[in-house]
Amino acid sequence: MTFLLFYKSKLRQAGEITVKSTGIIRKIDDLGRIVLPIELRKKMGIEQRDPIEIYVDGDMIILKKHESECIFCGSRKKLVQHKGKHICEACAKAVSK
Repeated sequence: MTFLLFYKSKLRQAGEITVKSTGIIRKIDDLGRIVLPIELRKKMGIEQRDPIEIYVDGDMIILKKHESECIFCGSRKKLVQHKGKHICEACAKAVSK
C-alpha cells in the first residue's frame, strides 16, 4: 500500500479538513511503518521519539504531533505533572484548596 503524505494548511472549516499535498509518496514497510521525510518533520516540529496522534477522517489518516493538555480544562499552558497526569497551574491551585 502506498500513502500520499498531506499536511493541514488550514483548520477545520464547515466540517471539512483543508489539506495541501506535499507531493511525497511513501510505501509501508513489512512491519507497517512509514518514514516521515526530515523536511516534513522539521517543518512540523517533530523530533525523534515525539508522540504522534493518529486520527481517521473519512478515507484519510491524519498524523498529528501530540501536545499534552490539562486533564481538567484542556489548557496547554503552564503544565505540571502529578502522578503521570498533566495539570495546568490554575487547576492545580484549585484542586489543592
